[in-house]
Amino acid sequence: MSGTALPLRAAEVLQVQLDGLSVPIDLKALEAWSRDPARDRSELGVWLGLLDQRSRSTLVQLLREPFLRDQSLASQLLNSWTGEPLINEIAALLSPSQAGLPTTSAPEVATAGMLRRSLDDLLSRQRQVTLLELLRTLPAERVSLKLDGVIELAQQWRRQLELQQLALRRLDGLGLPQRQSSPLTLSERQRGPLVATALAVNHRREPLPLQIWPSQGRVRGPWILLMPGLGGSSGQLSWLAASLAQWGWPVVVLDHPGSNEAALQASLIGQQPPPGSESLAQRLADGEAVLQAQRQGQLPALGAPAGAPVVLMGHSLGGLTALMAAGLTPEDGLGRRCRQALRRLPLSNLSRLLQCQLPQGRSGRRPAPSPGTPVAAIVAYNGFGSLLWPSRGLEDLKAPLLLVGGSLDLITPPLVEQLAVFSSQSHPRSRLVLLEGGSHFSPVRVPANDQALFRLGDDLVGIEPRKAQSLLLLLTLEFLKGLEQPLLLSPQVRKLSGVRAHVLDPPLARRWGHAIRTQDGDPARPPARRPTP
Repeated sequence: MSGTALPLRAAEVLQVQLDGLSVPIDLKALEAWSRDPARDRSELGVWLGLLDQRSRSTLVQLLREPFLRDQSLASQLLNSWTGEPLINEIAALLSPSQAGLPTTSAPEVATAGMLRRSLDDLLSRQRQVTLLELLRTLPAERVSLKLDGVIELAQQWRRQLELQQLALRRLDGLGLPQRQSSPLTLSERQRGPLVATALAVNHRREPLPLQIWPSQGRVRGPWILLMPGLGGSSGQLSWLAASLAQWGWPVVVLDHPGSNEAALQASLIGQQPPPGSESLAQRLADGEAVLQAQRQGQLPALGAPAGAPVVLMGHSLGGLTALMAAGLTPEDGLGRRCRQALRRLPLSNLSRLLQCQLPQGRSGRRPAPSPGTPVAAIVAYNGFGSLLWPSRGLEDLKAPLLLVGGSLDLITPPLVEQLAVFSSQSHPRSRLVLLEGGSHFSPVRVPANDQALFRLGDDLVGIEPRKAQSLLLLLTLEFLKGLEQPLLLSPQVRKLSGVRAHVLDPPLARRWGHAIRTQDGDPARPPARRPTP
């Protein structure tokens, strides 16, 4: 977090732009109006009283309620790949000006930098930040705010949250059987040794770093290739790899130099551009190199027979990499779909920013994975692909799929990015899991102190990440066991330590989607899915 001192003179006047009008507003008067708009008889109160009731209440909520509710989460979010587009979107609505400040040919860049410094300063001193607090700290004599744009963004978030609340009600209406479970017994002391190694690959100058977690005891079946998300690292998923290995599945964890945690940190201090989905081609090449090496017996520490079937597993962009490594390719027309989807920044679905980088980074047909490496299954935590597969969804995926989402994930929202693409699945062992209160970062953990990477407050996600990870591990293990045994992961509501997860098979997923789409007044219905025979 930056400790840069802000100029002593902060914003005092807000120049509000609404419906072509531009009116200067004293920030103190605006704050007073927000406390009791119904009784405010000032000139400002009369002018803002011209707004319709919904817009007026939205503005009051936006001014008074924290838009960054958790200090640690906010800092991590702003310093992740999502931070830059979020800052730029806010900057597009603000125009600070102050006499004596240097001018720039790119005012939006200067505004974004000013916003980031102000937010860093606020977050270094307090847990939560409101819009009024942010406006007051901007080092400018006057700040212009596009109020109609702010209201539109707030309503966009509200519509998304309303839709997700509706979806949960429809999910409860499916009448799934309830099942209570106890946490798995996993001993930190009994974890097998981590084998850190490197693999020479043709597409990189330096060897590819790998974490290998050999199976503890008898190998149950396939081995697992685990891939972190964009800006993630192998260490953040080592809790999952070690646990799976302890239960009999050997795991190789990739790190993906160039789009890992180190690359993201380098971008934050200006040493290189932030990584994006242009790295997908290299990530696919990394995965194929590991598959080939295992098939040729170059990974003896793994303990799996050469050429054994593999489970492709990943988080976020790692989940997308797993789907494409299994042979899926984007449907034609991605560029056209992206031009339509990105007319405004999709703040309630930031994964679309990554999907729409694909035409510049990875498009067209690609071969199936390395010959002789059967794909036993795919597991994607917080996976996405609504713009890549809008018509067929994951219909062409032949291996069983476990697709996991969180009910409060606004980076890869589950209705659009998981339900919509999963509904066309036909494999009887495929499962869609919705974790109530889960966030985009629920599967991620920092290894240094073995705590969750994002210390998410209850007011934001409703559950503690360690509890979410215990349930995710339990469901993942049952899915893996069910690959070669009678089905263990049947449709149900699974409860563990106060956390609930809804498990759906493909027919139930289609029923859920239909129940949401047929609701009158649905504010943002997912695309209709063509039923799969």
